[in-house]
Amino acid sequence: MNTSFLFLADGFEEIEALSVVDILRRAEMEIVTVSITDTTSVTGAHGITVEADTTFAQVDFSAAEWLILPGGMPGALNLAAKSELRELLKAQNAKGGNIAAICASPAVVLAPLGVLDGKRATCYPGFEQALSNAKLSEKPVAIDGNVITANGPAAATGFGLAIVAKSKGEDASRNVAEGMLLYSTPQPFFF
Repeated sequence: MNTSFLFLADGFEEIEALSVVDILRRAEMEIVTVSITDTTSVTGAHGITVEADTTFAQVDFSAAEWLILPGGMPGALNLAAKSELRELLKAQNAKGGNIAAICASPAVVLAPLGVLDGKRATCYPGFEQALSNAKLSEKPVAIDGNVITANGPAAATGFGLAIVAKSKGEDASRNVAEGMLLYSTPQPFFF
């Protein structure tokens, strides 16, 4: 299994980023947090500063399993402003590689790149107009081919579990969810 990368920009939504990292690590998936700046210290939208594992310039993304974008403002705008990240996402999509984005990032980062064209997708309420070329889903988490999107902080857990399910199967995702005491019934957060 290849390494997945979650990108951090100042103003990122902390729950959306750290929940996903935690869930993927519980599933024994290799995930690396990547600052898009030249420093590993990144401050989230709610003033929580975290140390990323590395910086964008230090990573070879050629064999990435997932490229993951948390939302938050101005985090999503900062991600969208990074030209090297935009090019990486376009290349990943062109080869059918996995991309996941939550909250504002589907609308602010992926939609302008054409990544969501013709795909079922969701985003944070109020950003839907940017998804005019997508098939708008009202579900908290939408999976369509190589792309997973989610609508916001409350969907962060389901978003992470959907990534696990896509990479390691439904049983692995369910095992992580059960270990986190998420399921009182066997119904997942995603479809």
